[in-house]
Amino acid sequence: MDPHKRSATIEVMACDETVVGGGRFDTDRAGYAAMRKYASQWASRVWAIEGCQGIGRHIANRLLADGEQVVDVPPKLSARARVFATGQGRKTDATDAHSIALVGTRMAGLRPVVNDEQLALLRILVDRRRSLGEDHTRMVSQLHQLLLELIPGGAKKSLSAAQAKALLATVRPRDTVGKARRRVAAELIGDLERVYRRSKEADKELKELVASTGTTLMDLHGIGPSGAARLLVEVSDITRFPDRAHFASWNGTAPIDASSGEQVRHRLSRAGNRQINRVLQRLNGWGLLWMAGV
Repeated sequence: MDPHKRSATIEVMACDETVVGGGRFDTDRAGYAAMRKYASQWASRVWAIEGCQGIGRHIANRLLADGEQVVDVPPKLSARARVFATGQGRKTDATDAHSIALVGTRMAGLRPVVNDEQLALLRILVDRRRSLGEDHTRMVSQLHQLLLELIPGGAKKSLSAAQAKALLATVRPRDTVGKARRRVAAELIGDLERVYRRSKEADKELKELVASTGTTLMDLHGIGPSGAARLLVEVSDITRFPDRAHFASWNGTAPIDASSGEQVRHRLSRAGNRQINRVLQRLNGWGLLWMAGV
């Protein structure tokens, strides 16, 4: 299946890679029911869906709830299969569905998608916490710009809402534009206070939920509730990685060989799961400081 928000294109492939069916279905109730009815003619079936941790998650969850077997096809694998099958990289829904079917048929060890309510809840909460953090960063940036225009030299880089409020209280512009700047800055400070409260509540909820899983990730220096939750939801079942080298390649921490001739050197990878990479880099940085006694 090549999934989208409002539609899904499927191709039905037998074990010998013979295409025996396919079609495009809407993802509303009627379209989903029609797709299930169409697929019911093949009693022994497994759904191979691209991006079950992303765009394909919504329809994978519905199929799981209906007792279907689902495996996750990584987009990189289906992209390679498309190039090999067609000789070029042009994308259509039909060619995408065909390449996904090829991967699902040929590849052993694709990760089965399971309906883990605890991980699903963790994902919702950690995504919300990340969104709050992004909102905070954006608002602080806007507030700094306004304060720079209201106060010569602006404010210090590390600025709390309370400090910004105290600074703003010293400013009394008389012109219309200055008054508008001050009003918008005051609104941003109010928004920052609300985001801070929600972030604090989200951290508390995440901490309790992560602790209930029995993991000891938060015992590591540099791993907080958000980092631990992100590791749990993205990694899911660690046994899907044959060894630590595969795990390092997946999260982008494995160095890439860039040797030439007698010169042996490596460079940082920009590939892999960047969210996990960010968490692990933060862990590594704190670990170095801790070992140094900082």
